[in-house]
Amino acid sequence: MPQVGAGQDASGTGQGHWARQAAHRFGPSLAVYGVVKLLGFTVFMYLLNSSGDFKHREPRYGGGAHAWDVLQSWDGWWYQQVAVNGYRPQLVLLPAGQWMTHDQNSAAFFPLYPGLMRLVSDFTGLGTYGAGMAVSVLSSFVAAAGVYALTARLTDHRTGIIAAAIWGFFPGSGAEWAVYSDSLFVALAVWACHAVLTRRWLTAGLLTLVAGLNRPTATALIAALGLAALIALYQRRDGIWRPLAALLLAPLGLFGYVAWVGWRMGEWTGYFTLQRGAWLHFFDYGQHTGSVLRGVLFGHTDYLFAFPTEDLIGVLLVLTLPVLLFLLLRLRVPAFLVVYTLVTVVLVLGSQQIFGNTSRYLLPAFPLFVPLAVALRRLSVPSLTTVLGFTAIASGWYAGYVLFELGVP
Repeated sequence: MPQVGAGQDASGTGQGHWARQAAHRFGPSLAVYGVVKLLGFTVFMYLLNSSGDFKHREPRYGGGAHAWDVLQSWDGWWYQQVAVNGYRPQLVLLPAGQWMTHDQNSAAFFPLYPGLMRLVSDFTGLGTYGAGMAVSVLSSFVAAAGVYALTARLTDHRTGIIAAAIWGFFPGSGAEWAVYSDSLFVALAVWACHAVLTRRWLTAGLLTLVAGLNRPTATALIAALGLAALIALYQRRDGIWRPLAALLLAPLGLFGYVAWVGWRMGEWTGYFTLQRGAWLHFFDYGQHTGSVLRGVLFGHTDYLFAFPTEDLIGVLLVLTLPVLLFLLLRLRVPAFLVVYTLVTVVLVLGSQQIFGNTSRYLLPAFPLFVPLAVALRRLSVPSLTTVLGFTAIASGWYAGYVLFELGVP
């Protein structure tokens, strides 16, 4: 008996020590992220409630009795349909002369996030809206911890905390606390990159596989992990099997879901046909981005999906990308992070889409937070607090209100 009791004490002490270590390591970054995010979110909700515009719109597109209803609109409505009803993949041709060639279908939305919504809803009774918010908010903190851990490993503790704060007010961050899959994807992607950085190949491969069930943006993650695994195989620094296993595991989630959709639709390229014909979202080598840039810079709104305020913020972000990419390269970060960032940017800017969503689609480009954090770490604590505080407050407008109410997230 005494031996069992001693074992239990040791186990309890060990768990307590682990918890204290985790709190010491991640506590400051999560606290800063939480404060930054809460400031912006409060301003966002205040602006929504003050405008009252949401009351005059269809609930599916952000209307409802309360400002909170906006957080489950647009893509959030579709995710809830998948969580409740599952998928019915099909390609339905619309009559000739229609703006779109195919009817919209929920198969365009990947299954991991709505699957977790359904699971949390069934276990907690929160309903799909509450469950979706719970998954998103929790995932946003996991992502913040990952952004901190990755940045701190590349630089230092202070810079990591600042990078976590940037994740909270980056343009497009309004989608982090909404019924959207962005926070979940970034949480998986950043920890997959951290696993590659720490040479935990199986963890990286499994996280990338799961990320591929959440968003097609996982293409960039698969490419980055593939490069890192090939370099490791060439250098023989981690043996053969672990990098090879990661290389083989990584694409299974993304390719598996796309193949399943194609099989159910009776056309192997069915997912891409659906994206082009029903959602007008496809890779066009940057033609649409070029049209928007010309339109915004010359004051025209004759391009597809024009939302002036949202588009202006998107253009300003695009114009800063070359500078951020240059600064990222100057930091000499590992090649796989550069590849991940570049492929993410190319996929976003090279596709026809609602351009105002550029700020949201670039949220997964978290390596860009690193040079920003490096620049801000030179500030004194009072100056840094002022900059982060005012930027967080402003994000309630540019990353929240503009995204959800003046545009389409």
